[in-house]
Amino acid sequence: MSRSALLVLADGRFPAGGHAHSGGVEAAVASGGVHDTASLEAFCRGRLHTAGLTAAGLAAAAATGHDALALDEAADIRTPVPALRHVARRLGRQMMRAARATWPCAGLDHLARHRPRGAHQPVVLGVAARAAGLSPLDAAHAAVYESVGGPAAAAVRLLSLDPFDATAVLARLTGDLDEVAGAAADAAARVATAGVGVLPAASAPLLDITGEQHAAWTVRLFAS
Repeated sequence: MSRSALLVLADGRFPAGGHAHSGGVEAAVASGGVHDTASLEAFCRGRLHTAGLTAAGLAAAAATGHDALALDEAADIRTPVPALRHVARRLGRQMMRAARATWPCAGLDHLARHRPRGAHQPVVLGVAARAAGLSPLDAAHAAVYESVGGPAAAAVRLLSLDPFDATAVLARLTGDLDEVAGAAADAAARVATAGVGVLPAASAPLLDITGEQHAAWTVRLFAS
């Protein structure tokens, strides 16, 4: 296990395309739901415990070596909105390119061969984490951090927030991040005996609705 590999995987500069996506915060800013540091923190906490938890469970399960194709189908079921499924697979393609160049392995090759249009990003993340020698808990940590780090970074651009304040939001969420990553990893550990149905399937209906609306905008700063 390499903590340095985890830092590489979770680094916002890892060329997996996440910088072009706001994680729903662009739509939230447009509606007035996110307008300052406090509302950004509330948004990030809600996203962490819903979409973040679900993504972390999938990533952790993929990092255990469980069938990535079955997990990709489980991810489809947990992503009911077509626009967000498209985003997840687009990000998965970009993550796959970066991961195969960084940690080439048979698992990534197999997934790329069977999902040429892209697997869901959390599944690719988990397979990449396994290839990098990371644990399922590490994969879950990378997924949960991404679930809030992207929106926080996007909010700095969208609202001209002080970057120090946005970083402080992430710092205040560290306890929640650890809790959610741990719960996701615990669920992933039961997949081998209980099936993918034990993985988290937390929903965020407002994120689903605004995600579909955002995809129809003709002018936007972020892809999602």
